[in-house]
Amino acid sequence: MANSAFSRFCGLPTRGAALVLLALLATSGRAQQPAPLQVQRLTLPAELAAHNNQFSGLYISHNQLFLLSESRLLDQDRPEGKIYSIALPDLARKLTDTAYVLPYRKYHLAGLEQLQARIAAAGQVYEGLEALVITGSTVYLSVETATASSTCYLLQGQLRDSVIQMNPAFLLPVPKPTAADGAHIYNAGFEALAPSKRGLTAFFEFNSFPAGSYAYPIRTPRQGPARLFLPQPVQPLPFRITDVTATGKNRFTALNYFFRGEDDKVYRPADADPNSALVKPAGTYRSYSRLIVLRRRGKSYTWQPLGEFPAEYMGYNWEGIAAYQQGYLVINDTYTPQKPYRSTLLYVQPGRP
Repeated sequence: MANSAFSRFCGLPTRGAALVLLALLATSGRAQQPAPLQVQRLTLPAELAAHNNQFSGLYISHNQLFLLSESRLLDQDRPEGKIYSIALPDLARKLTDTAYVLPYRKYHLAGLEQLQARIAAAGQVYEGLEALVITGSTVYLSVETATASSTCYLLQGQLRDSVIQMNPAFLLPVPKPTAADGAHIYNAGFEALAPSKRGLTAFFEFNSFPAGSYAYPIRTPRQGPARLFLPQPVQPLPFRITDVTATGKNRFTALNYFFRGEDDKVYRPADADPNSALVKPAGTYRSYSRLIVLRRRGKSYTWQPLGEFPAEYMGYNWEGIAAYQQGYLVINDTYTPQKPYRSTLLYVQPGRP
């Protein structure tokens, strides 16, 4: 079955997992058309808006909004892993004073290059950082690898005054779920992390495996090594999950994004699937963005739509989300429908139907 490699890794009986997922598949509902989101754009300073940051995650901690750069380390002369932060009082002022220039801080990810080298030595291809969670002074980061690589990774670091010191001994392999024939899903990794009572939950980008999709709990004890725990079924979900944010007990809001490109065919719903109408409304594929609500009930996840991005922002590649006040802060990586590419920060709230 799909995900059998991960199931064997975690000790999950694949037959039992398939039976659990059959119940979820049988209850999958029709595609719903959520109301457009209400949007306010927050202009970023030039350094933060620059296209080469390729932001991939947001997280609120220590009264700050942290902005994770993908940190692909492509510059061989000056490879740089980095995270920026903006104080929440400054964001609150920006919402009412659009001319206000946001102050920000920059944190260097010290030791990231050494962890990249360890990943390469294991035969995997590092492609960048995709999600972050901060608990106290501890920072967790997920690593995406190339499509052909079998494994993604979880990293850990410590937050300091102007640097995040990466832990050279912490490099947790997280095997990618695969299709039934063992093929890897194109350009897919663990794009989202959420804190949990005993550690973290990682969400895979693709959640339309015919034999079942899962969320992946990771135990991170104060003493002893981190380890993967039993995967938990996720109701079949079209398109991509690109980030999540916790909004209450067992409740999350996620970015659900579809890119129309030819290389992304695996993310296209079948024409008979009601979700196809969302991304192919006039017989031609379009990029599509919305928010969904994820709920954990028992040991499985269900979802429902929350709100669509308005047409002006529908085609942006939204990669980061953080619950804030009565809405959400969201950011794209760098890609927009037209050049010049740039990172854009929005404050969004669910609209009324």
